[in-house]
Amino acid sequence: MKKALNTAMTMMLVLGIVSGCSSGSNGNTPSESASSKPAESAAAAATEGPARQVELKVFMSFPRFKDQFDKYFEQFKAKELADKNIDVTVKLEMPNPDQAKQILETRMASNDAPDVFTLHAIADVPRYYKAGYLSDLSDQDFVPKLYDSVRQTVTYDDKVVALPLESLSWGYLYNKQIFSELGIQPPQTLEEMKAAIDKLNGAGIKPFELSFQESWIPQLMMALSLGGIVSSEHPDWVEKMNKGEASYADVKDVFNIIDLIMESGTDKPFEVGSAAGSTDFASGKAAMWVQGPWQAESILKANPDMEFGVAPLPVSNDPAATQINLATSTSLAVSPNSKNKDVALDLVNYVLDDQDSSALFEELKFNPVAKQHTYNTYPWVTEASSYVSEGKAYLDLSLPNGVTDETAKLLQSYYTKGVTQEEFIKTLDKTWANAVKAGN
Repeated sequence: MKKALNTAMTMMLVLGIVSGCSSGSNGNTPSESASSKPAESAAAAATEGPARQVELKVFMSFPRFKDQFDKYFEQFKAKELADKNIDVTVKLEMPNPDQAKQILETRMASNDAPDVFTLHAIADVPRYYKAGYLSDLSDQDFVPKLYDSVRQTVTYDDKVVALPLESLSWGYLYNKQIFSELGIQPPQTLEEMKAAIDKLNGAGIKPFELSFQESWIPQLMMALSLGGIVSSEHPDWVEKMNKGEASYADVKDVFNIIDLIMESGTDKPFEVGSAAGSTDFASGKAAMWVQGPWQAESILKANPDMEFGVAPLPVSNDPAATQINLATSTSLAVSPNSKNKDVALDLVNYVLDDQDSSALFEELKFNPVAKQHTYNTYPWVTEASSYVSEGKAYLDLSLPNGVTDETAKLLQSYYTKGVTQEEFIKTLDKTWANAVKAGN
C-alpha cells in the first residue's frame, strides 16, 4: 500500500474519470473502402454453414442488475450470430454478494472457473493474478478506449487483466429534501454530524438507515472510517500492518463514527437488506445511509423523484480528514482456462462496444470509464467529484484477503454487543497477520 496520496495523483484520477467525455469512434472501425473487401469476404465466409454452438458461463456479483445484463447479453448473442455465425448461450449466474466471492474462489480452485467473471479491482486483482486466474487482456479492443486513470486501476504487472465496470467516487448517501427542509449541510466534522443528528431526531426523523441483513453493507462503515483515519492520520498504517508493526488499536478512532451511526439508526436492521434499505431510504424513513451510489438504480426505482446526494463521512473533528473514497471496484475478467476464450473475449469487448455500451452504463448509473461514453453524469456523481477536485479524496485501501469479510461479520456482532472493541481489534489483527503469512 502506498503511503499518503498527493493531491496531484487524486486530481489525475478524477479528471480521467469524470472529465468531459469525447464522442465518436476510437479508430478501430474499418473504413468503407476497397481495402476492406478482403476482410468482408472473410467475414462472409465465416457465416456460411451451420452456426457454431457455444455456451459461456458468466458469473457476476450484482444480482440487482440481472435484468439489464440479461438484455445486454441478448444483444451480444444476436451480434455474435450475425457477425460470426456463433450461436451463444449465456449461462448467467448472479449469487448474493455475501456469497459470491466464496463461490467463485471455490470454483477457480477446483479448475471449474466461469469463462467470464466479476472481481474487485483493488482487493482481488493482485491475488488472482498471482494464482493464474486472470487472462492478459492488454491487446483487446476495449483497452485503448479506457480513460488512462481507469486503465491503471485494472493494470497489474504491466498487463491489463480486467475490464472496469464501476469507477466510483463514494461516501454516504443523504436525502437532499430532508437536509434542505431542516437547514442541514453535509457535516464535515464529528461535532457537526452530532448536531445534524440532534436536529433530525428533534424533527422525528431517524438519522441513519441501518440494513445489516447482508453483512457487506455494515462493512461499508469500516471501509469509509478506516480510509479516512488512515489517509489523514496514519498514511503508512497498511504498510506497517503488512510488516506486523501495527494494530487496529492504532486506528481505533474508527469506532467513533461507527458507534454514532449505530446509535442513531433505524430499528430492526437485521430484517433489512439492500433492496428493503433502498425502499426505506427512498421513502424518507431515514435521512442518511452509509451506502454507495451503486445503489442509485434501486433507490430511484423505489422513488423516481428522490433527490439524494453523496458526501464524505466525517471521522474526526478535522475537516481535512473528511474525504471521498475513490475506487474502481467491480470489474470483468476472463479465465485463462476458458474452452471458448475467443467468444469470452468477444463478450468482454462488447461490454465497451462503441455503439451500445453508453446506454448500458447509463442505465446501470455507472460513471463513464471509456472515451465513447457520452452520456451525462448524475448529480450525485458531480457532487462527489467536487470534493475530489478540492483534494479531499483518497484511493480505496488495499487490504489482505479475508480481512473485509471478517470485518463484515464482526460489525454485525458488534452491533448486538456480541464482541467488544478489544475483541474486534484482536480478531482483525490476527486475521490480517494470518493473511499476510499465507501470502494473501
